[in-house]
Amino acid sequence: MADLSYLDAVILGVVEGLTEYLPVSSTGHLTITEQLLGLKVDDLAVTAYTAVIQLGAIAATLLYFFRDIVRFAVAWFRGLGSAEARKHPDYGLAWAVVIGSIPVGIVGFAARDLISGALRSLWVVAGALVLWSVVMVAAERIHARYESRGVVRGEHSVRPMDGLVIGLVQCFSLIPGVSRSGATISAGLARGIDRVTATRLSFFLAIPALTAAGLFQAVEEKDGLSALGIGPVVVGLVVAFIVAYASIAWLLKFVANNSLLPFVWYRVALGLLLVVALATTVIAAT
Repeated sequence: MADLSYLDAVILGVVEGLTEYLPVSSTGHLTITEQLLGLKVDDLAVTAYTAVIQLGAIAATLLYFFRDIVRFAVAWFRGLGSAEARKHPDYGLAWAVVIGSIPVGIVGFAARDLISGALRSLWVVAGALVLWSVVMVAAERIHARYESRGVVRGEHSVRPMDGLVIGLVQCFSLIPGVSRSGATISAGLARGIDRVTATRLSFFLAIPALTAAGLFQAVEEKDGLSALGIGPVVVGLVVAFIVAYASIAWLLKFVANNSLLPFVWYRVALGLLLVVALATTVIAAT
């Protein structure tokens, strides 16, 4: 594989931080960027690096939502031992996150070789960018019906079943190009959950999913990561943390008054551009 320079690390950190929580697919963008940088996208060390720098974005999430996370954790533990505490809405939301985190863990572990292998093709990324955009548009239309009837639900009405449904949909995000946030936010909207709550829930579900993936890859490919050098890995983590923190703040403000459609048009345009680039051999698929 090509050496990973500090400039490469900064570029990949910026791409990770910008795209991890926007519904445009961080894995897809990282795969494209790695290809443009001359890195072998199917190299195990590069795959591991892609997963590990996600920990920078996760650290940003933990810091940004620290008080909320503590609140949900306290409500969950109290509810385990008190019937009265189980009536608190935070208890139901905490269970939604716990239950919603299980499916992607099971599927991700079972299909790990496929995810880090054949699915890393840019043809897969291009197809997923376009096709999942159709799902996002459908989710927006379903959500519009909830809004027209005035039955959109907020954070205090999130139930464990919401977590299960959103968690199952999150499994599709294991396909590069789909987007984890694109999948989970869309599922939340289709469940009649308001935009900000659906986005916040997407962030909460990201914590166990991305942390587990990053740590697993770090252990699994520690030799490959060592070959890349500790310096570039640390730089990528720090840059991803800073950029992701800013992205979280921006996205929460954006979704408060806007739909996901601008991201849909971007995804479709990028997917079609990628198809043209691949068909004309401007860029290789792997």
